[in-house]
Amino acid sequence: MKNKLLKELYDCFYVPPELPAQKQEIEECHQALIEALEKPERRLVLQIIDAKDRIVEDTSIDSFISGFELAWKLSMELNNYENERLVSCRTGRLGARFALKKEEPK
Repeated sequence: MKNKLLKELYDCFYVPPELPAQKQEIEECHQALIEALEKPERRLVLQIIDAKDRIVEDTSIDSFISGFELAWKLSMELNNYENERLVSCRTGRLGARFALKKEEPK
């Protein structure tokens, strides 16, 4: 995985929701499938469920990493903004971004 550190952060900080109602529904459907299907069909359904679970996990990790990268970039941008502002204030030279329009005498 290209972002090993971010995956480790995900594993450390992400706590999946409990979702007891959904887990109960899954268990009830699983039991119904066991009763209704033969072993080869059950195996196929379980393979589909496992593949879907992997997609959900990969999507969750990708979402965490994307959010972390966005937060990092925003943090760097805000830091640059603060540094520019401090330099401008110290030198008395305000960039176009910070220039104030002087009021005309009335």
